[in-house]
Amino acid sequence: MTTTEQQPLGSPYSAASTAEDVMTGLDLSGATAVVTGGYSGLGLETTRSLATAGAHVIVPARRPDIARTTLADVEGCEVIPMDLADSGSVHAAAERINDSIDRLDLLMAIAGVMATPERRVGPGWEGQLAANHLGHFTLACELYPLLAAAGGARVVVNSSAGHILTNIRWDDPHFRTGYDKWLAYGQAKTANVLFAVQLDTLGRNDGVRAFALHPGKIITGLQREMPLQEQIDRGWVDEHGNVIGTDFKTPSQGAATGLWAATSPLLDGRGGLYLEDCDVARVSAPDQPMDDGGVREYAINAGAAARLWDLSIAATGATPITR
Repeated sequence: MTTTEQQPLGSPYSAASTAEDVMTGLDLSGATAVVTGGYSGLGLETTRSLATAGAHVIVPARRPDIARTTLADVEGCEVIPMDLADSGSVHAAAERINDSIDRLDLLMAIAGVMATPERRVGPGWEGQLAANHLGHFTLACELYPLLAAAGGARVVVNSSAGHILTNIRWDDPHFRTGYDKWLAYGQAKTANVLFAVQLDTLGRNDGVRAFALHPGKIITGLQREMPLQEQIDRGWVDEHGNVIGTDFKTPSQGAATGLWAATSPLLDGRGGLYLEDCDVARVSAPDQPMDDGGVREYAINAGAAARLWDLSIAATGATPITR
């Protein structure tokens, strides 16, 4: 992928488009999807939309009992336990999925955390990088044979405009020298984009294409660990927690770009791209404000993507993908 490919395609959809708009008329009967975070917020909208179109949806969930209750009325959906921040749990979930299906058409990496207090997981990994990137990285590597078997699978990774906060901190990715919750979030979101870039490079000969995306500004459970006052100070909500910003999307609008990435024929033969508002995003200038959209060049840099991939393999012990 080169930055020249990172240009809008003229999609018929927009920032205002909903999940229903994108999925109208689509028949996914016979397809299987794995949707992390598929029982709340954007993930729930995604699960419902894919299942309504006929797909069989597997939802790995850190809180499986809550997930089963939430998804009880969704036909063709099953829940399995998985904690993205627990490497052993991810491997166990992947083994269960590998034993239950013979192909995987869609892997939707939607689950995530944002601006959390400092946490150390596993061998001392920074918690946001672990949950947002390393967990999804491990899951994708362990499910790769199923993706390759589909003969045209897509992997869709929810990143964020927050990736502009920082490149990968190559000298201190786990914040050993001092924690900043927003830089940790930004790094994890940059890692999401780089992961999609390298997965697409490794997988395209097997028909596996990968995309990262910014779903837009949406108030969901993602903000659950942010103090209310901080959200008020940012102009997101009022003192009662009600959304007041005029540029926020609904959950259905927020899910639309991921569903477009998963299903649009405009993306056939393409991959390694960063998407927003149901189209390919432009490359943004280094000083461009976050709300102006686009993707930073460092987040789609092929060399950085390969470097992060190697570091992630070394850290997680995930099964390597060979070209």
